[in-house]
Amino acid sequence: MKRADDYEVRRQHLVNMSDEELKARFWELAEKIVEPMLELGYKNTTPSIERSILLRMGFSSLEVKPIVDGVMKKGLMSKGAGNVVWRLSKKLGMSVREAGLGLVEGKYWDEVDTLF
Repeated sequence: MKRADDYEVRRQHLVNMSDEELKARFWELAEKIVEPMLELGYKNTTPSIERSILLRMGFSSLEVKPIVDGVMKKGLMSKGAGNVVWRLSKKLGMSVREAGLGLVEGKYWDEVDTLF
């Protein structure tokens, strides 16, 4: 079985381009491909991602679950659980850890409603 090679036909629009033009064309097409993925990343998150962020902020896996669950109940997942804890800490004038532990204990959830 012989493959019908149409390489020469498909590359006709690129034949007269310089290396710089080809490089610019490559990056233009790469940006078009990646743009929808970046947009999804900016606009969407998951509980797993939010748990990971809180873990990196210094919370334990046992502390992370109630924070993410509370953020989901409040409908603030699009804002980010780490962002909620950080903004709460700034509003209350305490450390991020103290604010997060307060949320774990069930405190400050009424304050969270006023953050956004």
